[in-house]
Amino acid sequence: MFNKPQKPLELPEFIALMALMTALVALAIDAMLPALAQIGDELKVDNPNHVQLIIAYLFLGLGVGQIGFGPLSDSIGRKPTIYIGLGIYLFGCLLSMFAQDFDTMLYGRLLQGFGLAAPRVVTMAIVRDLYKGREMARVMSFMMTIFILVPALAPSLGQLVLWIADWRMIFSSFVILGVVIWFWLGLRQPETLPKESRRRFHIVDIAKGFTFVFKQPTAIGYTLAAGFVSGSFVAFLATSQQILEIQLGGGKYFPLLFACLALCLGVASVVNARIVVRYGMRLISRRAIACVMGMACLYSIGIFVLGEPGLLSFMLFLGILLFCVGLVFGNMSSVAMEPLGKLAGIGAAVVGSVSTLISFALGALIGSYYEGSVLPLVISFALCAALALIIVTIADRLESPQEAQQ
Repeated sequence: MFNKPQKPLELPEFIALMALMTALVALAIDAMLPALAQIGDELKVDNPNHVQLIIAYLFLGLGVGQIGFGPLSDSIGRKPTIYIGLGIYLFGCLLSMFAQDFDTMLYGRLLQGFGLAAPRVVTMAIVRDLYKGREMARVMSFMMTIFILVPALAPSLGQLVLWIADWRMIFSSFVILGVVIWFWLGLRQPETLPKESRRRFHIVDIAKGFTFVFKQPTAIGYTLAAGFVSGSFVAFLATSQQILEIQLGGGKYFPLLFACLALCLGVASVVNARIVVRYGMRLISRRAIACVMGMACLYSIGIFVLGEPGLLSFMLFLGILLFCVGLVFGNMSSVAMEPLGKLAGIGAAVVGSVSTLISFALGALIGSYYEGSVLPLVISFALCAALALIIVTIADRLESPQEAQQ
Protein backbone atom coordinates (compact mmCIF):
# COMPACT_ATOMS: atom_id res chain seq x y z
CA MET A 1 0.00 0.00 0.00
CA PHE A 2 2.89 2.35 0.81
CA ASN A 3 6.62 2.25 0.31
CA LYS A 4 7.91 0.70 3.51
CA PRO A 5 9.56 3.35 5.69
CA GLN A 6 12.82 2.04 7.11
CA LYS A 7 13.97 4.85 9.38
CA PRO A 8 12.37 4.91 12.86
CA LEU A 9 10.45 8.05 13.73
CA GLU A 10 12.03 10.64 15.96
CA LEU A 11 10.57 10.43 19.45
CA PRO A 12 8.42 13.62 19.30
CA GLU A 13 6.79 12.55 16.02
CA PHE A 14 6.30 8.98 17.28
CA ILE A 15 4.61 10.20 20.46
CA ALA A 16 2.38 12.57 18.50
CA LEU A 17 1.24 9.81 16.12
CA MET A 18 0.63 7.23 18.86
CA ALA A 19 -1.17 9.73 21.11
CA LEU A 20 -3.38 10.89 18.26
CA MET A 21 -4.40 7.31 17.41
CA THR A 22 -5.12 6.59 21.06
CA ALA A 23 -7.09 9.81 21.48
CA LEU A 24 -9.39 9.09 18.52
CA VAL A 25 -11.78 7.30 20.88
CA ALA A 26 -12.10 10.26 23.24
CA LEU A 27 -12.49 12.62 20.30
CA ALA A 28 -15.22 10.47 18.72
CA ILE A 29 -17.14 10.53 22.00
CA ASP A 30 -16.65 14.00 23.42
CA ALA A 31 -16.76 16.06 20.21
CA MET A 32 -20.29 14.71 19.61
CA LEU A 33 -21.70 15.88 22.94
CA PRO A 34 -22.65 19.45 21.89
CA ALA A 35 -24.40 18.07 18.79
CA LEU A 36 -26.66 15.48 20.44
CA ALA A 37 -29.73 17.70 20.70
CA GLN A 38 -29.35 18.92 17.10
CA ILE A 39 -29.01 15.35 15.83
CA GLY A 40 -32.09 14.28 17.79
CA ASP A 41 -34.14 17.11 16.29
CA GLU A 42 -33.04 16.52 12.69
CA LEU A 43 -33.42 12.73 12.81
CA LYS A 44 -36.78 13.05 14.60
CA VAL A 45 -35.88 11.13 17.76
CA ASP A 46 -39.07 11.04 19.86
CA ASN A 47 -37.47 10.34 23.26
CA PRO A 48 -34.64 12.78 24.13
CA ASN A 49 -32.94 10.02 26.15
CA HIS A 50 -32.51 7.93 23.01
CA VAL A 51 -29.87 10.33 21.66
CA GLN A 52 -27.65 9.06 24.49
CA LEU A 53 -27.27 5.88 22.43
CA ILE A 54 -25.06 7.84 20.04
CA ILE A 55 -22.47 7.71 22.83
CA ALA A 56 -23.34 4.26 24.17
CA TYR A 57 -23.20 2.45 20.83
CA LEU A 58 -19.61 3.54 20.30
CA PHE A 59 -18.72 1.81 23.57
CA LEU A 60 -20.55 -1.32 22.38
CA GLY A 61 -18.47 -1.45 19.21
CA LEU A 62 -15.31 -0.72 21.16
CA GLY A 63 -16.00 -3.58 23.56
CA VAL A 64 -16.59 -6.12 20.80
CA GLY A 65 -13.66 -4.96 18.68
CA GLN A 66 -11.02 -5.22 21.40
CA ILE A 67 -11.32 -9.01 21.48
CA GLY A 68 -10.19 -9.57 17.91
CA PHE A 69 -7.77 -6.80 16.99
CA GLY A 70 -5.10 -7.61 19.58
CA PRO A 71 -4.57 -11.24 18.48
CA LEU A 72 -4.97 -10.19 14.83
CA SER A 73 -2.08 -7.72 15.16
CA ASP A 74 0.11 -10.55 16.50
CA SER A 75 -0.73 -12.51 13.34
CA ILE A 76 -0.66 -10.07 10.42
CA GLY A 77 1.35 -7.20 11.91
CA ARG A 78 0.60 -3.94 13.67
CA LYS A 79 0.11 -1.63 10.70
CA PRO A 80 -2.23 -3.87 8.63
CA THR A 81 -4.44 -4.31 11.69
CA ILE A 82 -4.67 -0.56 12.21
CA TYR A 83 -5.49 -0.10 8.50
CA ILE A 84 -8.39 -2.55 8.85
CA GLY A 85 -9.67 -0.77 11.94
CA LEU A 86 -9.33 2.69 10.43
CA GLY A 87 -11.13 1.51 7.29
CA ILE A 88 -14.09 0.28 9.35
CA TYR A 89 -14.03 3.49 11.38
CA LEU A 90 -14.05 5.69 8.27
CA PHE A 91 -16.95 3.71 6.77
CA GLY A 92 -18.86 4.15 10.03
CA CYS A 93 -18.20 7.90 9.98
CA LEU A 94 -19.53 8.17 6.43
CA LEU A 95 -22.59 6.10 7.38
CA SER A 96 -23.39 8.44 10.27
CA MET A 97 -22.57 11.56 8.27
CA PHE A 98 -25.11 10.74 5.57
CA ALA A 99 -27.68 9.18 7.94
CA GLN A 100 -31.29 10.11 7.25
CA ASP A 101 -32.70 8.16 10.19
CA PHE A 102 -31.61 7.36 13.72
CA ASP A 103 -31.04 3.64 13.16
CA THR A 104 -28.48 4.37 10.44
CA MET A 105 -26.76 6.82 12.77
CA LEU A 106 -26.44 4.11 15.44
CA TYR A 107 -25.14 1.52 12.96
CA GLY A 108 -22.47 4.02 11.97
CA ARG A 109 -21.52 4.68 15.58
CA LEU A 110 -21.30 0.94 16.25
CA LEU A 111 -18.87 0.55 13.34
CA GLN A 112 -16.86 3.57 14.50
CA GLY A 113 -16.38 2.00 17.92
CA PHE A 114 -15.52 -1.39 16.45
CA GLY A 115 -12.94 0.13 14.12
CA LEU A 116 -11.40 2.37 16.78
CA ALA A 117 -10.67 -0.70 18.90
CA ALA A 118 -7.77 -1.42 16.52
CA PRO A 119 -5.68 1.75 17.06
CA ARG A 120 -6.61 1.74 20.74
CA VAL A 121 -5.27 -1.79 21.30
CA VAL A 122 -2.47 -1.92 18.74
CA THR A 123 -0.92 1.42 19.70
CA MET A 124 0.04 -0.03 23.08
CA ALA A 125 1.53 -3.06 21.33
CA ILE A 126 3.66 -0.81 19.10
CA VAL A 127 5.01 1.03 22.14
CA ARG A 128 5.84 -2.31 23.80
CA ASP A 129 7.58 -3.48 20.61
CA LEU A 130 9.93 -0.50 20.58
CA TYR A 131 10.50 0.49 24.19
CA LYS A 132 11.17 -1.20 27.51
CA GLY A 133 11.45 -0.14 31.12
CA ARG A 134 12.00 3.53 31.83
CA GLU A 135 11.96 4.53 28.16
CA MET A 136 8.54 2.93 27.78
CA ALA A 137 7.31 4.72 30.90
CA ARG A 138 8.64 8.02 29.50
CA VAL A 139 6.86 7.53 26.18
CA MET A 140 3.62 6.54 27.91
CA SER A 141 3.85 9.61 30.15
CA PHE A 142 4.11 11.95 27.15
CA MET A 143 1.26 10.13 25.41
CA MET A 144 -0.91 10.41 28.51
CA THR A 145 -0.34 14.18 28.63
CA ILE A 146 -1.73 14.55 25.11
CA PHE A 147 -4.49 12.04 25.83
CA ILE A 148 -5.61 14.11 28.83
CA LEU A 149 -5.95 17.26 26.73
CA VAL A 150 -8.18 15.69 24.05
CA PRO A 151 -11.29 15.03 26.20
CA ALA A 152 -10.97 18.54 27.62
CA LEU A 153 -10.79 20.19 24.20
CA ALA A 154 -13.04 17.89 22.15
CA PRO A 155 -16.45 19.39 23.11
CA SER A 156 -15.12 22.86 22.30
CA LEU A 157 -13.96 21.61 18.91
CA GLY A 158 -17.38 20.08 18.31
CA GLN A 159 -19.08 23.33 19.32
CA LEU A 160 -16.77 25.29 17.03
CA VAL A 161 -17.83 23.13 14.10
CA LEU A 162 -21.50 23.67 14.99
CA TRP A 163 -21.01 27.45 14.89
CA ILE A 164 -19.91 27.32 11.25
CA ALA A 165 -21.79 24.24 9.98
CA ASP A 166 -24.11 21.46 11.15
CA TRP A 167 -23.46 18.19 13.00
CA ARG A 168 -22.62 16.32 9.80
CA MET A 169 -19.46 18.38 9.49
CA ILE A 170 -18.22 16.87 12.77
CA PHE A 171 -18.22 13.47 11.10
CA SER A 172 -16.49 15.05 8.10
CA SER A 173 -13.71 16.21 10.42
CA PHE A 174 -13.47 12.66 11.81
CA VAL A 175 -13.03 11.35 8.27
CA ILE A 176 -10.33 13.91 7.46
CA LEU A 177 -8.44 13.12 10.67
CA GLY A 178 -8.73 9.37 10.02
CA VAL A 179 -7.31 9.76 6.52
CA VAL A 180 -4.44 11.92 7.83
CA ILE A 181 -3.57 9.24 10.40
CA TRP A 182 -3.80 6.52 7.72
CA PHE A 183 -1.23 8.23 5.50
CA TRP A 184 0.93 9.41 8.39
CA LEU A 185 1.17 5.86 9.69
CA GLY A 186 1.74 4.39 6.24
CA LEU A 187 4.37 6.83 5.05
CA ARG A 188 6.32 7.46 8.23
CA GLN A 189 6.01 4.62 10.77
CA PRO A 190 7.85 1.31 10.09
CA GLU A 191 6.22 -2.01 10.98
CA THR A 192 7.33 -2.98 14.50
CA LEU A 193 6.50 -6.71 14.53
CA PRO A 194 8.90 -8.78 12.36
CA LYS A 195 7.37 -11.63 10.36
CA GLU A 196 9.39 -14.21 12.29
CA SER A 197 7.77 -13.02 15.54
CA ARG A 198 4.20 -13.39 14.31
CA ARG A 199 1.89 -16.25 15.24
CA ARG A 200 -1.22 -17.65 13.64
CA PHE A 201 -4.60 -16.28 14.63
CA HIS A 202 -6.73 -18.91 16.36
CA ILE A 203 -10.25 -18.38 17.65
CA VAL A 204 -9.51 -21.04 20.26
CA ASP A 205 -6.90 -18.71 21.80
CA ILE A 206 -9.62 -16.15 22.48
CA ALA A 207 -11.76 -18.84 24.12
CA LYS A 208 -8.79 -19.89 26.25
CA GLY A 209 -8.24 -16.28 27.22
CA PHE A 210 -11.84 -15.90 28.40
CA THR A 211 -11.66 -19.18 30.32
CA PHE A 212 -8.40 -18.27 32.00
CA VAL A 213 -9.54 -14.77 32.99
CA PHE A 214 -12.81 -16.07 34.42
CA LYS A 215 -10.92 -18.61 36.56
CA GLN A 216 -8.73 -15.96 38.20
CA PRO A 217 -10.49 -14.21 41.12
CA THR A 218 -8.36 -11.09 40.80
CA ALA A 219 -8.70 -10.85 37.03
CA ILE A 220 -12.45 -11.34 36.82
CA GLY A 221 -13.16 -9.47 40.06
CA TYR A 222 -11.33 -6.30 39.08
CA THR A 223 -12.62 -6.56 35.51
CA LEU A 224 -16.23 -6.63 36.73
CA ALA A 225 -15.54 -3.83 39.20
CA ALA A 226 -13.98 -1.70 36.46
CA GLY A 227 -17.07 -2.32 34.35
CA PHE A 228 -19.40 -1.13 37.12
CA VAL A 229 -17.42 2.04 37.80
CA SER A 230 -17.14 2.73 34.06
CA GLY A 231 -20.88 2.11 33.66
CA SER A 232 -21.81 5.09 35.79
CA PHE A 233 -19.12 7.12 34.02
CA VAL A 234 -20.58 6.25 30.60
CA ALA A 235 -23.99 7.31 31.92
CA PHE A 236 -22.43 10.65 32.91
CA LEU A 237 -20.98 11.08 29.42
CA ALA A 238 -24.30 10.22 27.78
CA THR A 239 -26.36 12.58 29.96
CA SER A 240 -23.83 15.39 30.43
CA GLN A 241 -25.21 17.55 27.63
CA GLN A 242 -28.80 17.19 28.89
CA ILE A 243 -27.83 17.91 32.49
CA LEU A 244 -25.15 20.59 32.24
CA GLU A 245 -26.33 22.47 29.16
CA ILE A 246 -30.12 22.21 29.47
CA GLN A 247 -31.26 21.24 32.98
CA LEU A 248 -28.71 23.25 34.98
CA GLY A 249 -28.54 26.12 32.50
CA GLY A 250 -24.92 25.87 31.39
CA GLY A 251 -25.98 26.71 27.85
CA LYS A 252 -23.15 27.83 25.59
CA TYR A 253 -20.64 27.24 28.39
CA PHE A 254 -21.17 23.47 28.26
CA PRO A 255 -17.85 22.76 26.45
CA LEU A 256 -15.97 24.78 29.08
CA LEU A 257 -17.78 23.03 31.93
CA PHE A 258 -17.04 19.63 30.43
CA ALA A 259 -13.39 20.59 29.94
CA CYS A 260 -13.06 21.39 33.64
CA LEU A 261 -14.46 17.97 34.55
CA ALA A 262 -12.24 16.20 32.03
CA LEU A 263 -9.20 17.90 33.53
CA CYS A 264 -10.16 16.47 36.93
CA LEU A 265 -9.73 13.02 35.41
CA GLY A 266 -6.41 14.08 33.93
CA VAL A 267 -5.13 15.43 37.23
CA ALA A 268 -6.09 12.13 38.85
CA SER A 269 -3.91 10.27 36.35
CA VAL A 270 -0.94 12.48 37.17
CA VAL A 271 -1.47 12.14 40.92
CA ASN A 272 -1.89 8.38 40.64
CA ALA A 273 1.44 8.06 38.82
CA ARG A 274 3.12 9.78 41.76
CA ILE A 275 1.50 7.81 44.59
CA VAL A 276 0.89 4.33 43.17
CA VAL A 277 4.37 2.99 43.98
CA ARG A 278 4.05 4.08 47.60
CA TYR A 279 0.48 2.99 48.33
CA GLY A 280 -0.22 0.24 45.79
CA MET A 281 -2.90 -0.15 43.14
CA ARG A 282 -5.35 -2.12 45.25
CA LEU A 283 -5.38 0.24 48.22
CA ILE A 284 -5.80 3.30 45.99
CA SER A 285 -8.61 1.58 44.06
CA ARG A 286 -10.50 0.56 47.20
CA ARG A 287 -10.16 3.98 48.85
CA ALA A 288 -11.18 5.81 45.68
CA ILE A 289 -14.23 3.57 45.17
CA ALA A 290 -15.23 4.08 48.81
CA CYS A 291 -14.98 7.85 48.32
CA VAL A 292 -17.19 7.69 45.22
CA MET A 293 -19.77 5.63 47.10
CA GLY A 294 -19.75 7.88 50.17
CA MET A 295 -19.93 11.14 48.23
CA ALA A 296 -22.71 9.89 45.96
CA CYS A 297 -24.74 8.61 48.93
CA LEU A 298 -24.44 11.93 50.78
CA TYR A 299 -25.25 13.95 47.66
CA SER A 300 -28.30 11.76 46.98
CA ILE A 301 -29.56 12.45 50.50
CA GLY A 302 -28.97 16.15 49.93
CA ILE A 303 -31.09 16.06 46.77
CA PHE A 304 -33.91 14.27 48.60
CA VAL A 305 -33.86 16.88 51.38
CA LEU A 306 -33.04 20.10 49.52
CA GLY A 307 -34.15 19.37 45.96
CA GLU A 308 -32.22 19.58 42.69
CA PRO A 309 -28.75 21.15 42.94
CA GLY A 310 -27.52 24.27 41.22
CA LEU A 311 -24.86 24.28 38.53
CA LEU A 312 -21.98 25.28 40.83
CA SER A 313 -22.84 22.69 43.48
CA PHE A 314 -23.13 19.91 40.93
CA MET A 315 -19.88 20.88 39.20
CA LEU A 316 -18.00 20.78 42.51
CA PHE A 317 -19.51 17.39 43.30
CA LEU A 318 -18.68 15.98 39.87
CA GLY A 319 -15.17 17.40 39.90
CA ILE A 320 -14.24 15.63 43.14
CA LEU A 321 -16.15 12.49 42.13
CA LEU A 322 -14.45 12.22 38.74
CA PHE A 323 -11.06 12.78 40.34
CA CYS A 324 -11.74 9.66 42.43
CA VAL A 325 -12.98 7.80 39.35
CA GLY A 326 -9.75 8.77 37.59
CA LEU A 327 -7.77 7.09 40.36
CA VAL A 328 -9.73 3.89 39.75
CA PHE A 329 -9.48 3.47 35.96
CA GLY A 330 -5.82 2.64 35.35
CA ASN A 331 -5.32 0.80 38.63
CA MET A 332 -8.27 -1.55 38.14
CA SER A 333 -7.07 -2.74 34.73
CA SER A 334 -3.50 -3.14 35.98
CA VAL A 335 -4.56 -5.27 38.95
CA ALA A 336 -6.79 -7.38 36.69
CA MET A 337 -3.76 -8.07 34.47
CA GLU A 338 -1.47 -9.18 37.32
CA PRO A 339 -2.27 -12.93 37.34
CA LEU A 340 -2.49 -13.39 33.56
CA GLY A 341 1.23 -13.98 32.92
CA LYS A 342 1.93 -15.48 29.50
CA LEU A 343 -1.64 -14.79 28.39
CA ALA A 344 -1.18 -11.06 29.00
CA GLY A 345 -1.90 -10.16 25.36
CA ILE A 346 -5.21 -11.93 24.94
CA GLY A 347 -5.90 -11.33 28.63
CA ALA A 348 -5.71 -7.57 28.12
CA ALA A 349 -8.17 -7.88 25.24
CA VAL A 350 -10.59 -9.91 27.38
CA VAL A 351 -10.31 -7.56 30.36
CA GLY A 352 -10.82 -4.50 28.17
CA SER A 353 -13.69 -6.03 26.23
CA VAL A 354 -15.65 -7.35 29.20
CA SER A 355 -15.34 -4.15 31.23
CA THR A 356 -16.30 -2.01 28.22
CA LEU A 357 -19.35 -4.15 27.39
CA ILE A 358 -20.51 -3.95 31.01
CA SER A 359 -20.06 -0.18 30.96
CA PHE A 360 -22.10 0.03 27.73
CA ALA A 361 -25.00 -1.95 29.18
CA LEU A 362 -25.05 -0.06 32.47
CA GLY A 363 -24.52 3.33 30.85
CA ALA A 364 -27.43 2.83 28.46
CA LEU A 365 -29.68 1.55 31.28
CA ILE A 366 -28.85 4.36 33.70
CA GLY A 367 -29.18 7.03 31.04
CA SER A 368 -32.68 5.82 30.14
CA TYR A 369 -33.89 6.83 33.62
CA TYR A 370 -33.01 10.49 33.15
CA GLU A 371 -36.19 12.58 33.40
CA GLY A 372 -34.95 16.06 34.19
CA SER A 373 -33.29 15.14 37.49
CA VAL A 374 -29.67 14.36 38.34
CA LEU A 375 -30.78 11.92 41.04
CA PRO A 376 -30.69 8.72 38.91
CA LEU A 377 -27.12 9.49 37.84
CA VAL A 378 -25.95 10.25 41.38
CA ILE A 379 -27.62 7.11 42.78
CA SER A 380 -26.03 5.06 40.00
CA PHE A 381 -22.57 6.24 41.05
CA ALA A 382 -23.33 5.13 44.62
CA LEU A 383 -24.76 1.73 43.65
CA CYS A 384 -22.09 0.92 41.06
CA ALA A 385 -19.32 1.92 43.47
CA ALA A 386 -20.86 -0.20 46.23
CA LEU A 387 -21.03 -3.24 43.96
CA ALA A 388 -17.47 -2.63 42.76
CA LEU A 389 -16.21 -2.36 46.35
CA ILE A 390 -17.93 -5.61 47.34
CA ILE A 391 -16.48 -7.41 44.33
CA VAL A 392 -12.88 -6.26 44.83
CA THR A 393 -13.07 -7.05 48.55
CA ILE A 394 -14.15 -10.61 47.77
CA ALA A 395 -11.53 -10.94 45.02
CA ASP A 396 -8.77 -9.76 47.36
CA ARG A 397 -9.80 -12.23 50.05
CA LEU A 398 -9.68 -15.09 47.56
CA GLU A 399 -6.07 -14.25 46.71
CA SER A 400 -2.97 -14.98 48.74
CA PRO A 401 -1.97 -12.38 51.37
CA GLN A 402 1.17 -11.49 49.38
CA GLU A 403 -0.82 -10.72 46.22
CA ALA A 404 -3.46 -8.81 48.10
CA GLN A 405 -0.84 -6.37 49.43
CA GLN A 406 0.22 -5.25 45.93
